[in-house]
Amino acid sequence: MTTVLSRTGEPITDKRPFSFGRWFGRTGWRHIVGVAMVLFSVLPLLYVLSSSLNPSGTLTGSNALFSAVGLDAYVRLVTDPTQPFMAWFGNTLLIASITAVATVFLGALAAYSFSRMRFTGRRFGLLTIVLVQMFPQLLAVVAIFLLMSSISDWFPAIGLNTHIGLIMVYMGGALGVNTYLMYGFFNTIPQDIDEAAKIDGAGHARIFFTIILRLVAPILAVVGLLSFIGTTNEFVVASILLIDPEKQTLAVGLYKLVSNPNYADWSAFSAGAVIAALPVMALFLFLQKYIVGGLTAGAVK
Repeated sequence: MTTVLSRTGEPITDKRPFSFGRWFGRTGWRHIVGVAMVLFSVLPLLYVLSSSLNPSGTLTGSNALFSAVGLDAYVRLVTDPTQPFMAWFGNTLLIASITAVATVFLGALAAYSFSRMRFTGRRFGLLTIVLVQMFPQLLAVVAIFLLMSSISDWFPAIGLNTHIGLIMVYMGGALGVNTYLMYGFFNTIPQDIDEAAKIDGAGHARIFFTIILRLVAPILAVVGLLSFIGTTNEFVVASILLIDPEKQTLAVGLYKLVSNPNYADWSAFSAGAVIAALPVMALFLFLQKYIVGGLTAGAVK
């Protein structure tokens, strides 16, 4: 498209004829990639939703999407006395919520200390955090079980088969990576803000709670959301530490429905997966404005 000026000085736009090749080279390929990504993301969700609505309870009956629709699996999942689904759901919400809040708070405290304070061992501590996170968490499962078993002998309330013990394990496991993630964001906050507050007589605690936490709200929302999702989906540690069926989480409880191939109830499993996804979706929608704000605005405040 070229623009020329008329005798009166007004711009005259000379539009070129539409060319499919030129349009596809500029923007058309992006639409194709977008549609492919949407299909890639939506198809697994459709299969899970179709399976949850299939009364047969088998995987072969779910290959044809929505060939049979019913709420039998949801009713069976909620009303079956041998499957304390509501207890699993409540345990998951409780553990994931407390873990997310505590993880964000402890991570923010550690990140603020590493970002604003200068002390002996600061650089070594940061490197240790990165190195520890490189090892798979499965390596620590045996050590965690033995440690929690020993704690049960002295403090049964926070040891094996307790929600508090599981929350403490989650908090310790996520502290390193969350601290390093927040540390980078805290460094983007100008330290002149801290200096100005100190001149007015504010201490570290007041600066942290009244100024810094508000400026780093986007990264707190991101860490809280990731922690909630990770705790909701976690299976290995929860299956080892929680023994009583009434104390187990959704990931552990739902696995029992399909653990035996001869009696696997895939419809009830899919119904439980759909219900388990609702709190995560609600939290994501609630924090979406903070997440988008953090990615776009960051610390430019």
